[in-house]
Amino acid sequence: MVTPFRDGQVDEAKLRELVELHVAHGTDALVPCGTTGESPTLSHEEHKRVIEVVIEAAAGRIPVVAGTGSNSTAEAIDMTVHAAKAGAAGSLQVAPYYNKPTQQGLYEHFKAIAEAAGIPLIIYNIPGRTGVNILPETLARLAEVPTIVGVKEASGNLEQMTQVILACGPEVTVLSGDDTLTLPLMAVGGRGVISVIANFLPRETAELTHAALDGDWKRARELHLRLFPVSQAMFFETNPIPVKETMAMLGMLRAEWRLPMCPMSEANRQRLRAVLAKAGILKG
Repeated sequence: MVTPFRDGQVDEAKLRELVELHVAHGTDALVPCGTTGESPTLSHEEHKRVIEVVIEAAAGRIPVVAGTGSNSTAEAIDMTVHAAKAGAAGSLQVAPYYNKPTQQGLYEHFKAIAEAAGIPLIIYNIPGRTGVNILPETLARLAEVPTIVGVKEASGNLEQMTQVILACGPEVTVLSGDDTLTLPLMAVGGRGVISVIANFLPRETAELTHAALDGDWKRARELHLRLFPVSQAMFFETNPIPVKETMAMLGMLRAEWRLPMCPMSEANRQRLRAVLAKAGILKG
């Protein structure tokens, strides 16, 4: 989920509206305070409050998997324990960023969080943002920890994703971290996506993943090809700049970020508008 802002503050009323949108349109679970939610610019108090608001608004109708990762293990434990107490069904744990731990360090980091948290964890591998790649053999070791139940794979490497599926076995759910790769990953055993475009296309994203899970590859492929240019457009500039621009164009929220995120360049805004219009998402 994006984090909506109004005049520099978290817009809690809008956040609750967005939860209702997802509940109504078939989203399977909500992930507040991920990268798309601008978690690096939220204070710890805001971070915890966003998670609380989403859990309150969801009211048990849809699971909430709270983004509570950090490059500090102690901080990640604190945030995850809070999310568990608030009622989160699970936690998304990004690989520690900037400090570039070894594979053993990654293993110890996630294991410590899992042992302290008491809720299921999904590990998030996104080396383009963190500077470190969690290798399949490390994920296989982590798969032996009972509460580590999934991996969000955003390495962009389908070969590595396949290795992860083979290494971790059927007890670990592998999810795509890139909308463009949802269908290819599901074709080799992935089980879905933690999505950017679902912020404004929740029904279509859910339909694509459920079609693939049900073996309706024809329908899944049709949706994949229709949504592919839109998914690409979400990275005309750094995420979540384009998704928030899109949602603002659709009247879903105000186009507001926190520095160092900033408004989209006019040239890219026009490119984005053209893609959305061609896809039939933006009218007029």
